[in-house]
Parts: sequence; C-alpha cells; structure tokens
Amino acid sequence: MSKRTSSAATNGGISPKETTEVIPASEDKQKTLLSTDTGHFSLIRAMHLADLITEMNGLCGVMSLFSSMRYCLGDPSATGNLWAALGFLPFGLFFDFLDGKVARWRKKSSMMGQELDSLADLISFGVSPAIVAFAIGFRTPLDHLCLAFFVLCGLTRLARFNVTANDIPKDATGKAAYFEGTPIPTTLGLDALMAWWVSQGWIHDAIPGGVWFADSIFEVHPVVAMFMIHGCLMTSKSIHVPKP
Repeated sequence: MSKRTSSAATNGGISPKETTEVIPASEDKQKTLLSTDTGHFSLIRAMHLADLITEMNGLCGVMSLFSSMRYCLGDPSATGNLWAALGFLPFGLFFDFLDGKVARWRKKSSMMGQELDSLADLISFGVSPAIVAFAIGFRTPLDHLCLAFFVLCGLTRLARFNVTANDIPKDATGKAAYFEGTPIPTTLGLDALMAWWVSQGWIHDAIPGGVWFADSIFEVHPVVAMFMIHGCLMTSKSIHVPKP
C-alpha cells in the first residue's frame, strides 16, 4: 500500500481538487536529478528521507527471506531462524507506516517514493509470508500454486493502487480516504497465525488440517486456502477499508 502518493499532492498548500493537475516541486526536482545527474552516488543524492525509510521496509522483507532459507537449510527442530523470518515482518510494517509520516512532515513525496513503497510492500508482505509458509511445511506443488496466487494478488493490488490512487477521494490533508481492497500489510495476520503454529510445534507434518490427497498430484494442505482467500480480499474492488 502506498500512502505517499496522496501526500505528494498537498505540498505547498495544493487543494485536493488540484492533485491530479499539479506536480509538487519536490517531485519535479527529484525527477530532474534522476534524469540529469550522472555523478557517483547520484541516485542516493536524489532520494528523500522517506525513500530511505522505505528501503528499510524492503530490507526487513529481504532479511525475512534469508532467514527462511537459513531455516530450510538447517535443523528443522531449531526454529531460531524461523522466528527471525517472522519477526522481521512487523518491523517492515513500522517502516511502512513511518515513511508516509515523514513524507507528509517534510512535504517531500515523489513518484519514485510511490513505486519504492509498493515494491517494498510486495517483498515484506507478499513474497516473505509465502516463503515463511513454505519453510514451515507448505511444500507440495499445489501448495506452491496457491501461495503463488497469493503473491500475484498482492502484486496486482499494489499495481492497481499506483494507477488509481489519484481517483480515490481524499481528506482535507490530501490523504486517500480508504483502501480499495484490504491493504497488503494485513497479511501480518497470517504471519501471526503462523507464529502461533510455530510456538505450538504445529509445523511440517503437524500443520493444522493435515494433508488432503496425500501421495497424489493433488496433494495439498487445505489451510493454504487462507492465503488464497486473503489474496482475493486484497484485489476486491468493492471492499473499502477506511484509512486510520
């Protein structure tokens, strides 16, 4: 979910009606720097503070991925890396929340920030939870298809937001009034559930619900349907979740 698109339109006292017509000075300056500055570290110099905070969100997602892989390569009974994989994700949410606050505080938002926000969210709240699910035992081919569906729903939801953000009604500060479909960070609910399973030892052969159609091409863990349902909720057009 990108909270920074709408804030970009409020720089310099721009009214909500003008948000689709006026490009903020900070965005225009950053675009110029990205296009013309060819010196060393030019990309870093062009980034706003909010962009760097967004990068921290992406870092949390990547570290979660590495932790899941370390768990898969190690002793299945040693769950330290699994807890790390789960633990990085709430920190990703913290940085996802903070970047929007900083962008509005400094009145510096940009199209680059919007894209960074969506890409970081996809890593931290789309790909990483799916890989944690793989690590704890969702490892049949049909499980993989279901988890891939979940990730693609998150990808589609974020792309739609980037395209339609300016069309969503804004409040007095220029912030979008609601999310269309459930925001992708709500996948932390699935992370919390998986953390509960890990704490109870309900992983691998003990995943709740067991396995259906064992030893066939249709072998699947039925609880993986939760990921698919969540994916459908994220891409819903009719669900409007008020922004806090």
